[in-house]
Amino acid sequence: MTETATARRIVAVGELDLVSPGRRDYFVALEHDSIWGSHLIPLTVIVGPQAEDGKGLVVFGANHGNEYEGPIIIRHLLAEVDAPRVRGRLILVPVLNPAAFRSGTRDSIGDDGANLNRAFVPAAGQPPLGTITYRVADFVRRVIWPHVHAVIDLHAGGDVARFALCTSFHDVADTEQALAMQAVARLFGTPLVIAYQNETPGLLTSEAERLGKITIGTELGWGGAVSAQGVRYGKHGVLAAAITLGQMSGTVEPIGHQRDGTQQMVAMIDPACFTLAPVSGHYEPLLECGATVAVGDPIGLVHDFERIDTPPWPALAGTDGVVIAQAWGAHVRQGQQVVVVGRKRPWVGA
Repeated sequence: MTETATARRIVAVGELDLVSPGRRDYFVALEHDSIWGSHLIPLTVIVGPQAEDGKGLVVFGANHGNEYEGPIIIRHLLAEVDAPRVRGRLILVPVLNPAAFRSGTRDSIGDDGANLNRAFVPAAGQPPLGTITYRVADFVRRVIWPHVHAVIDLHAGGDVARFALCTSFHDVADTEQALAMQAVARLFGTPLVIAYQNETPGLLTSEAERLGKITIGTELGWGGAVSAQGVRYGKHGVLAAAITLGQMSGTVEPIGHQRDGTQQMVAMIDPACFTLAPVSGHYEPLLECGATVAVGDPIGLVHDFERIDTPPWPALAGTDGVVIAQAWGAHVRQGQQVVVVGRKRPWVGA
C-alpha cells in the first residue's frame, strides 16, 4: 500500500479514530501559536481484526527535529506495511514534533523554544505550559497512551553527539516489563543495548515506562545526517517488534549483532560514565564509538586555541566499559558531556 497526499485527512484531535478496523491516514491539527493556522502531525493507524482495547504499538519519529532516521524509517513503513498483516493495532507517527522538524533543530526553535523530550511533565498542555510543544505531549498522553501497550521512540544524536548505534531503556522494578523491553530492544540488531539514567524530568519514554508500557528508545545516527545502517536496524526492529508483540503476522529472523552474538548490554547510569569538559574548546576524538576502554584511558582531547601553547585537556574514561557516545561537533562548551562510557553488564534475567 502506498501513501498518497489526497488520502491523508486533516482532522481535529477529537476526530481521530484509533479503534475502528482498517487503515486511516491523518494530519492531526494542533493550533499554531503565531500564525492563523495549525501544526499538522502526520499519523497513520492500522487496526486489525484481533485488536484489543488498550493494546497496540506506537512508533514515533522526530521527537527532536534534527534527528532524521526515525522519520525516514517510518516513511518507508507507511509504504511497505500491508494492512492485512496487521492483526492488532499499529500507530505510526513519522514527525511527532512538526515545529522542531520544520526548523531542523533539536528544540522547537521559532515557536516556543521547548524540548519535547522534556515536556512530559505535570500540567503539560495547560497554562503556563500551554504552548505547542507541551500540547503535543498532552496529545500523546490523552489520545495515544490509552490505545497502546508498547512504545518505540526513534532518536539519533542530531548535532549533540555521535553514538555507537543502540537501543535503550531504563531499569524498571517490574521484572516482566524489564524482560519484555530487553527482548524488544535486542530485535533491532544494534551493537549495543543500553540501560540509561532516569533522572532527567519530562522524558517521553520515562512516562511510558511508568505507565507499564514496553518502551524502547534508540540512537540510530548522528550529525544531522542519515545513517544507512541506522535505517536498516530501525526498519527491521520496528517490524520485528510488531510481530513479536502480536500486532502483526510474520516471522522474525535475527540480524546484525543479535544474529552473530556480538550484541552487548551496557549501562550508563553512574556519574562516572559521563565525562564533562571543564573548559570550552575543540574536541578531537582518539577512539571510535564502540571501543572497549579501561578507566583512565584517553578517549579524546579538548583543544583550547585561546591558550595555544598549553597542552589539550584529555577526556578520560571514568570507568571500564564501552564508548557509547562522544561529542559530535568539534566546538564544545564548558560543562558539556564529551564522552559517555557504558559499563558492561549481564542481560536482564541472566
